[in-house]
Amino acid sequence: HAGADHRIVRRKLSAYQEVVEIRSSGRGLTNVTAQVQEVVARSGIATALCTVFIQHTSASLVIQENADPNVLRDLGDWISDLAPESRPWIHDDEGPDDMPAHARSAITKTSETIPVSGGRLALGTWQGLYVWEHRARPHTRKLVVHVAG
Repeated sequence: HAGADHRIVRRKLSAYQEVVEIRSSGRGLTNVTAQVQEVVARSGIATALCTVFIQHTSASLVIQENADPNVLRDLGDWISDLAPESRPWIHDDEGPDDMPAHARSAITKTSETIPVSGGRLALGTWQGLYVWEHRARPHTRKLVVHVAG
């Protein structure tokens, strides 16, 4: 607006990136907040955006309730109802959980972006970042954690 004092502040932006491996214990949600926070701390960047990307098509990422485990159980039941193994799927190369895992990933997310404030993930009190494993057996999942600010 007219008469406003607009100052251009130039500062060099920094970026830091790591790949973190997470071992799931099979179908369900694994809290990865601490591992991602460790990467943010190593970045040394105090104010930024942290983008986490999962490099898989049968697991996903979700920010969800971190206090009551019943929330995670209910989510697991809900997504199983949406994409049940009992449906006649065509793609079943790796077993009956193969295509349901892909369908579950398709309706969730492959990435999450979280603000970083004071060198910490700016998650709410009851929020945690989870890898949502959609396959029945354990897998090693790779997360690209990118901090830029």
